[in-house]
Amino acid sequence: MVQVCLNGTRGAADGAAVPLSPEALAHAAAEAVAAGATDIHVHPKTPCGQDTLSPRVVAATLEAIRARVAVPVGVTTGAWAEPDPTARVARVRAWTVLPDHASVNWHEPGAEELAGALLDLGVGVEAGIWSGTDGAARFSVSPYASKVLRVLAEVTDTEEESAEGAARALLTDLGPAHGRPVLLHGEGGGAWPVLRLAGRLGLATRIGLEDTLVLPDGRRAVSNAQLVAEALSQYGCAQRSS
Repeated sequence: MVQVCLNGTRGAADGAAVPLSPEALAHAAAEAVAAGATDIHVHPKTPCGQDTLSPRVVAATLEAIRARVAVPVGVTTGAWAEPDPTARVARVRAWTVLPDHASVNWHEPGAEELAGALLDLGVGVEAGIWSGTDGAARFSVSPYASKVLRVLAEVTDTEEESAEGAARALLTDLGPAHGRPVLLHGEGGGAWPVLRLAGRLGLATRIGLEDTLVLPDGRRAVSNAQLVAEALSQYGCAQRSS
């Protein structure tokens, strides 16, 4: 599986290729799926470009994307979108249109309560386990660990030379991940080395303008679809060389 991460916390300053509005996200999603993406991760945005868990904005974003594609669509629940853990859960419980899945960063305060609320709603949980945090240790003792949809092994080392090592260390910390599927990805300079490692290990992965703005050769990507097409090529080559 190659998931496309359409925008992340990026904004207008990151270039016109980064989709922000529901309509732009829907267009980018359709192009990425046509290029081979089989799952979508998106950060719904306010009109001024800030991440939000607003029921109105989440609904508009999901409806726009689902009008164009038929693959699963997931959203962020990052603490930066709503710093107060209690308010974050309340926002999620007020959603009127539900995503297929939502990412929960296990190192953030209130992760357990948030995961429980999502599962109560019938929303799949992607357990975001970031390298350099205590997320893996917290997840290992979580009562929800065996109930999540999958584990997002998120490598925060953005250096091309060291990201693969950080990824391997994170996978070791995760161990068998309670038998849940693992999606391994990097960011910045680490995005492509970690994606190729995922290919060699046969793990799901993701790519998109959230994780990197550039192609493996350093050229600026013109779209999420271009990144997805290149990711599938890189992933396939890595699989064949393993």
